[in-house]
Amino acid sequence: MVQKLKLGTIDMVLPSTVMSSEVDLFGIFEMPYIVKDREHMKRIEKEIFWPKLEPAAEKKGLTILAVWENGYRHITNNKRPIVKPEDLHGIKLRTPKGKWRVKMFQEYGANPSPMSFSELFSALQTGVMDGQENPLTQIYSAKLQEVQKYLSLSAHVYTPAYLTVGTKKYAKLPENVRKILEETARENQAYVYEQAAKADEELLGKLKDAGMQVNEVDKDAFIAASKPIYEEFGQEVDGAQELIARAIELGK
Repeated sequence: MVQKLKLGTIDMVLPSTVMSSEVDLFGIFEMPYIVKDREHMKRIEKEIFWPKLEPAAEKKGLTILAVWENGYRHITNNKRPIVKPEDLHGIKLRTPKGKWRVKMFQEYGANPSPMSFSELFSALQTGVMDGQENPLTQIYSAKLQEVQKYLSLSAHVYTPAYLTVGTKKYAKLPENVRKILEETARENQAYVYEQAAKADEELLGKLKDAGMQVNEVDKDAFIAASKPIYEEFGQEVDGAQELIARAIELGK
């Protein structure tokens, strides 16, 4: 979809994790537990996203109109409840196509494999994969509760979603049309956040009713196990250390 956007064959998409494969700095949102809550995300958006990340996306031919959300990601699987990172050892876990997510779960001891979301249900059903990680909205809408036994509320990553257009094609629109699109897209963020917070509560109940066994995780243990990912990202990506430090500061 992102490639079609650049080519102008589609007009608008709402990508999430995949953006870190397009622009290295977007990997900041792949860092575990870096976004505390939606209020923290608003500050990150203002201080980090618009000044640093959006211009980097434009250089790759992608213009972002607004930051919405994909949500807090949780782990599901068919083997056992996940409480600490070591509980993931040996679990075949589907991830989206973003290298930092893969590295993170390797660090935790899982066997992560990037896979298209459209292939996920059958992979879980047939046992090709033991588990996956996604926000509750994706878990419920894809009916993963039908093929997954355990839901561990890890909230390990908060993934924004970016309302994105192809820079070249977008530039051909009249200025007044672009202004309306941008203003409307950003106005809708409040509604997106409101609906997402509401869905988090409602969907957890529905997933429990569907028979999933739900547990909390030891977040301190996961945060401690995440340190090498922060270090590697900071060393590998130019400007990343500065952004990580600023994001953490904005959460205090």
